[in-house]
Amino acid sequence: MSTAAISSTAAGSNAPAGATASTKNELNAQDRFLKMLVAQMQNQDPLNPLDNAQVTSQMAQINTVTGIEKLNGGINAMLLQLTQAQALQGASLVGRDVLVPGDTMRLNDKGEGRAGFDLASKADKVTVEVLDQSGAVLDRFELGALDAGRHYLGWKAEDADEAGDEVRFRITAKAGASAVAATTYARDTVGAVSTSRGSLELDLAGGGTVAYNQVKAVI
Repeated sequence: MSTAAISSTAAGSNAPAGATASTKNELNAQDRFLKMLVAQMQNQDPLNPLDNAQVTSQMAQINTVTGIEKLNGGINAMLLQLTQAQALQGASLVGRDVLVPGDTMRLNDKGEGRAGFDLASKADKVTVEVLDQSGAVLDRFELGALDAGRHYLGWKAEDADEAGDEVRFRITAKAGASAVAATTYARDTVGAVSTSRGSLELDLAGGGTVAYNQVKAVI
């Protein structure tokens, strides 16, 4: 069996000067495979040579590996584009208020704070408790009956200096004698955006950092 044609192909394995990184990797993989195949054919047992089925099987293996490399390259390119698109969207949020999971209200210099919450179902009585950092109740007020879904609230401290820069709040909702589940959200201003490990993060004016997909609403 002549191997001259195969040897010639293996020898001319250098990628063109303008080839992309993906193309070079593919050519390098094919080059290594062909060199191994040539060496195998040159050193095969003359009494038990490779048959066509064996050669075809090995060719199929290199094609499979090349296909997987192309697929991975395509997925990585799509992820990069997605991250870049998210970064552009995130940049438009700088200076905007957002709702993120939490139970705190950041107070301005007038002692005013705002937040939000979701009710799982309709409630005929909704109570808000405002607490200081130690857990002591600073204020308690009623919101009355509310439908299921998103709601917003505001609070102003009687003494801004005593309340500090941040307070916590707690929602208690009932429909008759049954409790209604409430999910609380902190309201904060987006100060900057950044990417970390391929995901977009928002730096909040209050000092925290949240993932882009944690934003529940833009206000």
